Amino acid sequence: MSEKRVDKSKEGRRPIRSFLSFLLLLAAVLLVVLLAAYRDGTGFDILRRYLHYGRSEQTGGETVYHYEAASKNRFALLGESLVVLSDASLSLYNGAGEEVWSAPVTMTAPALVSGGGRAAAYDVGGTALYVLDQTGLLLELTADEEEPYISATLNKNGELAVTAQKKGYKGSVKVYDPALEAEPIFEFKSSRRFVLDGYVVGNDLAAVSLGQENGVFVSSVGLYDLSKDAEEPQASYNISDGLAAAMGELEGRTAVVTDASLTFAAGGEITGAYSYDGAYLRDYDLGGTGFATLLLNRYRSGSVGRLVTVDKNGEALGTLDVREEVLSISASGRYLAVLYADRLEVYNQDLQPYAALRGIGSAREVLMRPDGSVLLLSGGSASLFLP
Repeated sequence: MSEKRVDKSKEGRRPIRSFLSFLLLLAAVLLVVLLAAYRDGTGFDILRRYLHYGRSEQTGGETVYHYEAASKNRFALLGESLVVLSDASLSLYNGAGEEVWSAPVTMTAPALVSGGGRAAAYDVGGTALYVLDQTGLLLELTADEEEPYISATLNKNGELAVTAQKKGYKGSVKVYDPALEAEPIFEFKSSRRFVLDGYVVGNDLAAVSLGQENGVFVSSVGLYDLSKDAEEPQASYNISDGLAAAMGELEGRTAVVTDASLTFAAGGEITGAYSYDGAYLRDYDLGGTGFATLLLNRYRSGSVGRLVTVDKNGEALGTLDVREEVLSISASGRYLAVLYADRLEVYNQDLQPYAALRGIGSAREVLMRPDGSVLLLSGGSASLFLP
């Protein structure tokens, strides 16, 4: 009778070989998936959302913030923190939804802007201005009754530009460095034209003023060196097509939104412009990475129009016809969130669909996050959507 021997040493290796084969197969599959996902750059955001939130998708949304409902509520994101401003209070909530800082305010026309990880809350035509970061209050300013605030901006470095009326002048813009000392590092005072807005780009202050040429209103942008004390700009250009409504920055270019066009400039020279071609400006957002967003209406009222994303040269990246009501738009990173009456749509910078959510409840405003997640804001609460 023959005896068959089993090689125990080989038998023990089989599970190890099987496990190694499984790992190699899994690695190959992951590589294929990642290469496909990262083709448009969104793969990194998918991974970030999964690692941060512990899941990659939340179709229904999760309530993360509760705040006091008010008709004049204004909202801004500072990372995962939420700033809520009304005509009676200013509050800061952390990512867990806990109130970190709050103060009573009295504002007739509350306005809220953000940039560089900070938010500036102020009263248009009033005398109160507050600057916050994720830890709480950084700076509080109070203007004279005769020199109320007109506008405020924060650039990506957290530099603050405050435009206000000025006794004896047509207006002024004060600039505060990132340290936010109580005293400004620069002040431009205009003697000839009314000042509408200011924004710090690089080492210069870009100030928009309004004047007349040949009986026609013209918006003029002047660049002022922050290291010099001069009333005359070192460079300037006119925007003859429309009256300036807001300004910001896109990839180092000064961006000015008017009621008729979006204009980009560098070094005092216009580098590109996008004309609305007779359409009416409904809304805009300069918060995208490498693109600005315009919501244009064909008529003064109604909901027939188009969404357009524009690059720094004034060229359209994407165009989308709109034939329904748009409640809110918000751009951040490579994404654009558009809140319709019945759903939320997330697009990329070319206005190609990325994600969608139906059943938005009572949401009336959205805030896009750079990782692709969206905050849906309703009367007294906000929920998070993870594509």
